[in-house]
Amino acid sequence: MRNLLTKKTVGDRVGLHPESVMRLARAGQFPRPIKLGDGDKSSVRFVETEVDAWIAEKMATRETA
Repeated sequence: MRNLLTKKTVGDRVGLHPESVMRLARAGQFPRPIKLGDGDKSSVRFVETEVDAWIAEKMATRETA
């Protein structure tokens, strides 16, 4: 089973404001969220394993730079 995280939880995890996370996702620089529901009342969730992989990639890049 995969855990789904809110944008606030993801923001806390990566140290960014939730809207900054959304901007990165829209720009293709962060995992895209899953849209739950339809229309204006929908919410989004991020797949925890994808967020963890993004963090690991950033850490690996830091170590090789």
